Amino acid sequence: MSPRGSGLALLAVLCAAPAALTGQTDEVGRAVLPLPETGRAAATVMALRDGEWTVVREGDGEFVCLADDPGDDRFHTACYHRSLEPYMARGRALRREGVTGRESVQRRWAEIEAGTLDMPDRALLHQLFSEEGWDGDPTTLRRLTVMYVPFATAADTGLPEEGSAGGPWLMFPGRPTAHIMIPG
Repeated sequence: MSPRGSGLALLAVLCAAPAALTGQTDEVGRAVLPLPETGRAAATVMALRDGEWTVVREGDGEFVCLADDPGDDRFHTACYHRSLEPYMARGRALRREGVTGRESVQRRWAEIEAGTLDMPDRALLHQLFSEEGWDGDPTTLRRLTVMYVPFATAADTGLPEEGSAGGPWLMFPGRPTAHIMIPG
């Protein structure tokens, strides 16, 4: 199977919705909710402690999960493939320096292009979120899966460059962090 084909097969498996979201009340349990149940126990979990992302559970699995920030009103947790850790860690370092938003992304693009920041050729990120917080009811959470495919274009993928009707689309086409946004 080609690398792109194996990535799509992986995407199909990992986009499956978690079978059960109820009963998750602890920080670690909520952090791993975006993953299929089979990957939750082995995931590394990070949480905010005194304004810094800190490992609260070291895992030996394929994913790193970020716990919800209890300091804001929304609910958001994300789990990304370990191969994205250099990119994510660099974003955290830039944030500590006061560099955020588009500037942080552009700096990391330049570093990837210069060969000083590693970026995998494909990797997944799963998110669950709600703008109103979360009361434990799984029907209130929205899912977004992101498949990083650096430098991919609409011509490469056949995907539109803007989201419409809840379907997948390509964000940052042609850039070092091009990725397929898969809502739902």
